Amino acid sequence: MIRLRSCSLSLLNCPFHFRTHQIQNPRCIYKLFTQKAFHNAHSNPENLLSALISAIRSCPSVSYCRAIHACVIKSYSYSDGFIGDQLVSCYAKMGSAEDALNLFDEMPKRDLVSWNSLISGIWRRGYVEKCLNALFRMRFEVGIEPNEVTLISVVSACASRGAVDEGMHIHGLALKLGLLWEPKLVNSLINLYGKLGYLDAVCRLVETMPMQNVVSWNLMIAIYAQNGSAAEGLNCFHLMRRAGVYPDDGTVVSLLQVCENLGLGKLAEGVHGVIIKSGLSANVRVATGVLDLYAKLGRLDYSLEVFKEFINPDKVAWTAMLAGYATHGYGQEAVEIFENMVRKGVQPDHVTFTHLLSACSHSGLIKEGRNYFNIMSEVYGVEPRLDHYSCMVDLLGRSGLLNDAYELMKQMPMEPNSGIWGAIFGACRMYGNIELGKEVAERLFALEPSDSRNYIMLSNMYSAAGLWRDASQVRAVMKEKGLARIPGCSFIEYRNKIHRFVVGDQSHPESVRIYAKLEEVIGKIRKAGFVSQTEFILHDVEEAVKEDMISEHSEKLAIAFGLLVINAGMPIIITKNLRICGDCHGAAKFISLIEKRTIIIRDSKRFHHFTNGVCTCGDYCMLVQLFASHVKSKPIIKYWQLPRDLTSASGEPQRQSFPKNAEAGNLVAGSCPHRLL
Repeated sequence: MIRLRSCSLSLLNCPFHFRTHQIQNPRCIYKLFTQKAFHNAHSNPENLLSALISAIRSCPSVSYCRAIHACVIKSYSYSDGFIGDQLVSCYAKMGSAEDALNLFDEMPKRDLVSWNSLISGIWRRGYVEKCLNALFRMRFEVGIEPNEVTLISVVSACASRGAVDEGMHIHGLALKLGLLWEPKLVNSLINLYGKLGYLDAVCRLVETMPMQNVVSWNLMIAIYAQNGSAAEGLNCFHLMRRAGVYPDDGTVVSLLQVCENLGLGKLAEGVHGVIIKSGLSANVRVATGVLDLYAKLGRLDYSLEVFKEFINPDKVAWTAMLAGYATHGYGQEAVEIFENMVRKGVQPDHVTFTHLLSACSHSGLIKEGRNYFNIMSEVYGVEPRLDHYSCMVDLLGRSGLLNDAYELMKQMPMEPNSGIWGAIFGACRMYGNIELGKEVAERLFALEPSDSRNYIMLSNMYSAAGLWRDASQVRAVMKEKGLARIPGCSFIEYRNKIHRFVVGDQSHPESVRIYAKLEEVIGKIRKAGFVSQTEFILHDVEEAVKEDMISEHSEKLAIAFGLLVINAGMPIIITKNLRICGDCHGAAKFISLIEKRTIIIRDSKRFHHFTNGVCTCGDYCMLVQLFASHVKSKPIIKYWQLPRDLTSASGEPQRQSFPKNAEAGNLVAGSCPHRLL
């Protein structure tokens, strides 16, 4: 409770102290204004008006605003409209549209500024209908025509709610009133059409602009990136530079999204160089975006170097680095990043805990995951959300604790979504729990009837258990519903181009060399002890056919191509649109050992770094799949048969550790691009 006794009349008479209190404690300003002594001290109308405006702008809640409103009625007049405009804006800002509209209707004098204050206030709360209603009243009841400020607010409201028809109406009105010369209004229309995917309308608007400013170009780049036309977004950036417009932080953030969509590491390095030359590398938002981009493109060593250049990383930067470690399989390192973050006095939020629990899930850190989930609300004041429960269900399910995972789902204070049901479904698939899997599948079919992945997983579960008739029935249901299986594809970058491979692919210009290299490599790793895991081929065919099918998986073709064209000192980075199968995972381990190459594969869940026959996942996911599948045809030990120097004294495979104190310039993939400038 704020004590007003310390506020003497001399302080009340001092505008400097008044402004200081406004900045330090808004509620003190409100309480000062509602004291009679304050009004006696500010008998001068100008001083009282200034104090009143400060009090309104400092309101922390609707109830405070209503109290000041009552004081205004008693002690002041808003007949001139200005004070009324301020109160209307305050009510709207606090989310009380009804109070704002009621007060607005009581105001005796309402000019264009008054209407703009009302419309601008209520659009920020997403009230599209109220915005449009106010616009129509303004034009047809009062006879006041809107200006560009009015229409920008209405267009922004339409964009926030996806109201394209209403937005087109406002576009026509702006054209009729001759307001399309105003760049801010045109930019708001570009944002509206871009968000809703009307790229042709965006292009026409840009062409009609007499001169595009940096905001226009930023919007164009971001819109193309968001609508799956990243190459066009990159072309916009080139046109922007030719037009002599210098990029700002908004430009490069959009450009980083383009790089992520295209998946070109060389392009990311070039954009990083542009950022440094533009003097934007010290911008925390931009630097965090660069860090995140490198991690998503498989260059975690670059991310680490960028992070080390932060003087005082903020919460977003710490979380981005933690997320990078998590997705690359370095669960223990992610935990250490979190502990360092807390020691530095940075408060984690719900996003931080999502990535932390995800890291524990992917690395099998059951004890750590449970501990952080239990203390996140008690110690850090972060209440668990759906994402956190999803990570915990995934962690428990992957570890075989299906009952614990199911109990946690039942204890949730909210209804589980498809992500949580999907996590328990994946665990049922791993451990062959057919009965629970069927029950969970029905839940997923009800939540996501058009998602083919759920049907495929149920079919694979039946196939793995030898229930071929049940698997065929699920496939038949998919066919009836018109659901198609997403084909597995692997992608690899070479010479600024993405090369795509599918299983048994013969379409690549270098396919003869690729298959020759693949045959050579498969022969080498089999001599070293690798045995194909044909149980991952879920088809009722002969064993020899299974071996031929599994040897031509897209990951293996991409690895063979990488061995042919990528320099020996560089890692082979591959992206897979689906989960990597256990056989390809084992083959990649052996290939990294025999060929002495670093292979990085990003599947739909995470990154796998293969070096010297070891994967950063610690083989946790693959171990779970193998022990859960109850394979009878081959001993499990053959899959893990590795040379003696790659196993510990206990016989367990050694887990690769990421260098925590890597020196700049001594990176596996070469130096970060700004070291070359």
